[in-house]
Amino acid sequence: MQFHMIAGGPQPVAPFSHAVESDGFVFITGQMPDTPAAPGVLPAGIEAQTNNVMANLQTVLNGLGLGLEHVVMARVYLTHFKEDYAAMNAAYRRFFPQDRLPARTCVGVTGLAYDARIEIDLVARRPA
Repeated sequence: MQFHMIAGGPQPVAPFSHAVESDGFVFITGQMPDTPAAPGVLPAGIEAQTNNVMANLQTVLNGLGLGLEHVVMARVYLTHFKEDYAAMNAAYRRFFPQDRLPARTCVGVTGLAYDARIEIDLVARRPA
């Protein structure tokens, strides 16, 4: 197993690795909608927060020599599920080709770090 911290990556909000790799699978820790340059500062609105989360996930993936095309599973956590679900989906789907959408779970939660509206974690697979 390998435990990865990505130089220049998002600032951890808790004690965790950016990613853990085992047998070709890469488990990317849930990312928040802040930026490495401004930890804890969140943009307004679910679309901007979704874009920041996806950018942070791409930073971690790219730091491991991977990209969104290697993602096999995504989990999305929303604090304002009914209000944000449609707009989050519109922002999220721009990151993946229509014929290459990863498996996904999306759930409503009561709270997230930094009072964020969204967090997303990923499972990726290294090419054989």
